[in-house]
Amino acid sequence: MNKFQSHIQKWPTTSRLLHWISALLLLVTWCLMLLYGNSDNSLYLNLHKAFGMSVLFWMIARLINRLLTNTPPSVPMPVWQSIISKLTHFALYALLIAMPMAGLLMSVYGGHPVDIFGLFEIPVFVTPDRSAARFYNDVHTDIIWPMIIAFTLAHIGGALYHQFIKKDNLIKRII
Repeated sequence: MNKFQSHIQKWPTTSRLLHWISALLLLVTWCLMLLYGNSDNSLYLNLHKAFGMSVLFWMIARLINRLLTNTPPSVPMPVWQSIISKLTHFALYALLIAMPMAGLLMSVYGGHPVDIFGLFEIPVFVTPDRSAARFYNDVHTDIIWPMIIAFTLAHIGGALYHQFIKKDNLIKRII
């Protein structure tokens, strides 16, 4: 057992909660889109939009938390792995902010306000424009979504590599 394994320094509780709730929100948002695609029930689309905006608000909270909290010491790893890890985390933060923003712009350029669970509504704040709505739809679904899948798989793959190949208990830092 190495020094790291005997003394795991976890991320702060707020960071861990924000991390796992973000993952859950993303999963729920994706499932709602699958349900909508298989049923055409607009309830699923409206909930997808509300949860998508929740992802945006949650990611802003995560970003603020990340800037204001101390992080545990880095796990010993080669420089190239550290760089890939940092780039993957940065990309996930950026994509999980860009995705709901593109979805919001798709909706409002399409002339549709976004209802947030019946609590409030984000009104159409731009002049509706079908070509802009299509552009943001393409960005939302054809560019950002596949990138989120790729970087999420890289993130999970890296965590599993550390847990089961390196056996350095990296996952214990975030659970």
